[in-house]
Amino acid sequence: MEVSSITEQLLFTTVRLEIQDALGNSGIGTSFILNYTSQGKLYPFLVTNKHVISGAKIGRLTFIQMSDGKPLLGISYTLDISDFEQIWYGHPDSEIDIAVTPFASIVGHITKDGVDIFYRGVGNDIIPSEETLKQLDALEEVVFIGYPSGIWDTKNLLPVMRKGITATPIAVDFQGKSQFLIDASVFPGSSGSPVFLYNIGMYAQKSGGTVVGSRLLFLGIVAEVFYQQETNEIQIPYSATAKKPVAKSRQMIDLGIVYRASAIVEVIKSCLLEKGVLKN
Repeated sequence: MEVSSITEQLLFTTVRLEIQDALGNSGIGTSFILNYTSQGKLYPFLVTNKHVISGAKIGRLTFIQMSDGKPLLGISYTLDISDFEQIWYGHPDSEIDIAVTPFASIVGHITKDGVDIFYRGVGNDIIPSEETLKQLDALEEVVFIGYPSGIWDTKNLLPVMRKGITATPIAVDFQGKSQFLIDASVFPGSSGSPVFLYNIGMYAQKSGGTVVGSRLLFLGIVAEVFYQQETNEIQIPYSATAKKPVAKSRQMIDLGIVYRASAIVEVIKSCLLEKGVLKN
C-alpha cells in the first residue's frame, strides 16, 4: 500500500487496544499517537480515555509491521503489557476522561524484538488555536477513526473511518467542560478515537465566503456516547398477576462527546512536568 494521501496517513495514527481485568473480563478500545512538540523537542504520546484502561491488568497493543518504509498490511506485531493501567497518566481533573502514556518506551520494547512498525503521529501543529476555533461554524463536518464495536479489517489490520457533523459549536464548552458533541454513529470501541475536521478541495467560511483548498484540524478525542433506555412491555396471556414484566434495552442515539484537543495538551504537559521533563 502506498501511503500518500492525508486520509491514508490518518489510518495509521490509531492503535487497537485490547484489555483484560483481574476477573478475566475483556474489552476493546481505540488509542492514537500524538506527537507533542515543546521547546524544540518531540514527545510522542499514546492517547486514550481513562475508562478504556481503568482496571486493566493486561493490555495488548496491535501494530502493523513495516518494510522499506511501507506498511506490511496484514502482518501484525502485538505487544502485551502487564499492569497495563499503571503505565497511564490521567488528566488531573477527575471529570476529564483522557489518559496518556509516553510512546517512546513502547517503541523501545518493540525495537528490542528487532521489529519495525509503521505508524503516523498526529502533530500538535494541526491543533486549532482559540482564535481558529472561533472562526469555525456551529456545524462542521468531522472524521473519526477507530474500532467501533471492535470492528476492523481483520485481514489488513486497518481501523474504520467514519464521518459526522458537529452537534454543538466546537468553541463552546458543552456543559461547562472542554468538550463538544458530534452527530455521528459512535459505538463502544470508538472510545479513544481521534476526531478531525477535514475539508477536501474547498470549504465554506463562517463569514460566508468560500476557500479553495483543503483544511485539516485535529479537534479532540471521542469519550462517550449518549443512549436512551427503552422499556418494552412483555405481553403474557392470562397472566394472574397485576404486575407485568418488562424488558429494558439501550439504544444509541448517534450523539458522542468529544474532549477538545487542548485538554489532551493539558494532560501531556502535566505528565511532562511531573516527570521533570518540562519546567514551569
